[in-house]
Amino acid sequence: MDLFDYMRETKMESEAPLASRIRPRTLDEIVGQQHILAKDKLLYRAIKADKLSSVIFYGPPGTGKTTIAKVIAGTTSAAFTQINATVAGKKDMEEVVAEAKQRMGMYGKRTILFVDEIHRFNKGQQDYLLPFVEDGTLVLIGATTENPYFEVNGALLSRSKVFELKPLEKEDIKKLILRAVTDSERGMGAYDVCMDEEAADFLAEAADGDARSALNAVELGVLTTERSADGKIHFTIDVASECIQKRVIRYDKAGDNHYDTISAFIKSMRGSDPDAAVYYLARMLYAGESVTFIARRIMICASEDVGNADPQALQVAVAAAQAVERVGMPESQLILSQAAIYVACAPKSNAATNAIFSAMESVKNKKASVPPYLQDAHYGGAGKLGRGIGYEYAHDFPKHFSKQRYLPYELGEVKFYEPSDSGYEQQIRKHLDWLHEE
Repeated sequence: MDLFDYMRETKMESEAPLASRIRPRTLDEIVGQQHILAKDKLLYRAIKADKLSSVIFYGPPGTGKTTIAKVIAGTTSAAFTQINATVAGKKDMEEVVAEAKQRMGMYGKRTILFVDEIHRFNKGQQDYLLPFVEDGTLVLIGATTENPYFEVNGALLSRSKVFELKPLEKEDIKKLILRAVTDSERGMGAYDVCMDEEAADFLAEAADGDARSALNAVELGVLTTERSADGKIHFTIDVASECIQKRVIRYDKAGDNHYDTISAFIKSMRGSDPDAAVYYLARMLYAGESVTFIARRIMICASEDVGNADPQALQVAVAAAQAVERVGMPESQLILSQAAIYVACAPKSNAATNAIFSAMESVKNKKASVPPYLQDAHYGGAGKLGRGIGYEYAHDFPKHFSKQRYLPYELGEVKFYEPSDSGYEQQIRKHLDWLHEE
């Protein structure tokens, strides 16, 4: 690198967006993602030991995929090359491979290739990389916001370890925000910013797990806010709201209003009021609630309050949860609306809920043993121990049903599941009655 290259890179770094300048340079500076980056985890140990094999980082925007790759670039003894799949072509990959081969042949030095947005590569481009990953010419680091099991070549995937990054927690993002406004070297510390606690909380909440979104809002707010009479830039919640384009609603996820709104949402679905359900859904979305959190609540309601009165409700809810992970906002609001309305309009039954609660209570308070004829008989000597002897195979009987007892004898004639007269459970009740007819 000559003097002009150094000056150009230095200038580019100083003019880079805040989110890029403040990016962690070491593993210990990274916040969040402790499920893969805690000191006892495989990824942390592999990076520290410089023994990384091919990996795919999968997760929403702003969760640290590129950050981890950059940390690896700064710590590895291998050569580190980066390309972006949105603009790179086969010629770019051929140059990378040629240089990697030369490096390995002449110096025995590995090459790590970081492919950002790897899901943008077509099948042919991904296939081109495969033999070089397989023979060790390249160690691949792929980053993608799309599920790699759908978007990445199966053969390439089988030679890589997939690490899923989660949306950052509010406290993690708040830590990054405060670091950004106080860091004089890479952040906004030189601007003498006074950030209100309420503003930091709001930005951390509204970012919905995306650190880049929060840091972009911080930079915009600092650069566009005039200094007050005391010479400081006061970063208030109004500034924060304007910069992240979300209105301030009295909706603190750690406070009563959060729980009141989600409670009202669930009770509206349970109470079969689709209008109220979609209203509270809109309040949560408008306030920046996590779409995955909302989807989880819909799934729970579909099982707890609809149950077998309409078994398809759970299928709709699960499909919605999977869809919002792949689609993201703003389109996820359509998916969540469909699911919430379906669950609200479905017939209701809590019979399955009552069944498991009653069964758990029984297990906790009463000892009981599995009848011998139901015990596993698939091993030598089981018959001598009386295992499986006397078991009646249901399909050998009329209606494919044997009246043999299945519950432990110690429980007596207890019933845990009592189908309701609602929806499909009417048919379940009729079917069970028919099986037990004399």
